[in-house]
Amino acid sequence: MNKGAIRSHFKALLNRSDCSDALADTFMDQSITRIQRTLRIPSMEKKQTYSISSSTTLLILPSNFLEIIDLYYNDTALTRLPLNEIIDYRDASENGTPKFFTREGGSLLIYPYPTSGTVTLNYYGEFTAMTSDSDENALAASASDLIIYGMLSYAADYYLDERGPIFDQKYQQFLFEIQQQSDEEELSGTVQSLRPIAIYED
Repeated sequence: MNKGAIRSHFKALLNRSDCSDALADTFMDQSITRIQRTLRIPSMEKKQTYSISSSTTLLILPSNFLEIIDLYYNDTALTRLPLNEIIDYRDASENGTPKFFTREGGSLLIYPYPTSGTVTLNYYGEFTAMTSDSDENALAASASDLIIYGMLSYAADYYLDERGPIFDQKYQQFLFEIQQQSDEEELSGTVQSLRPIAIYED
């Protein structure tokens, strides 16, 4: 469902003559922002690669960044440490194969610091913004009902509408269903295998 269709369906459910398109779009923006704070599904997974040179000192996070999934240097996964520990390490100015990382503001710090190679960041990112009425992003294509009931929840607060609890209950239901479906997909199928909790050698 594209942006224009979402707005039209929202206004039909709200059933008020005093909700302008601009106000409806504000409710849509608020709904999507709320969704992105909690929802974590495969369509939100992104990748950013950094080519390291001797002049690189910080890894700047992407503008659509929400949450780190993992961080790799070449084929080695890095372990996250608290910021104060990384700062203590970096005072030694040691170069080499990085083992640890942390986030500081809008940047990533790694240690030891490499002088070459590639760092790969897998992360959850924001959905592509919908600017025109014909635009449809991944969230709108798969979960337009979630967006709409998030919009209705915000509209109920704005208009002091008594249907607010009903709208929010539906929103929470759709959010749970979508997240649960995503979680179950990660744990089902023939490609899954059980790993032993211990290995014993003769």
